[in-house]
Amino acid sequence: MRQTFSKKEKLKSKKDIDLLFSKGKSLTAFPLKLIYVATEIEDFDMPFKVGVSVSKRLFKRAVDRNRIKRLLREAYRLNKQIIYEAETNKQYAMMFLYLGKEMPDFKIVEERVVRLLTKYNNDISNKEG
Repeated sequence: MRQTFSKKEKLKSKKDIDLLFSKGKSLTAFPLKLIYVATEIEDFDMPFKVGVSVSKRLFKRAVDRNRIKRLLREAYRLNKQIIYEAETNKQYAMMFLYLGKEMPDFKIVEERVVRLLTKYNNDISNKEG
């Protein structure tokens, strides 16, 4: 599997994001939170659409928010094979939220992303199986 984070994998649709926040389920591994929901959208090319978000209230400077979002996307890109290995017949929209108040280290972000993706796999396999 290629370790890329292509445009097709990015969660950008306002409709999908609204559905995610209204009906999604969440998992937490502080300082990250993963919200996910199964979707049935026709133009869904990939089994997973992923977005990242950082609070403007906690990080006033855009450079800080952008750095954290880059760290989140990179940690996901390097570890997405965890969720792609699990067999699923549904398509999911996911959003990673950063909840911490200080600038994170990549090592911590990657560790928490791996923990969240593993929790997600366990959660999905229990529901489908």
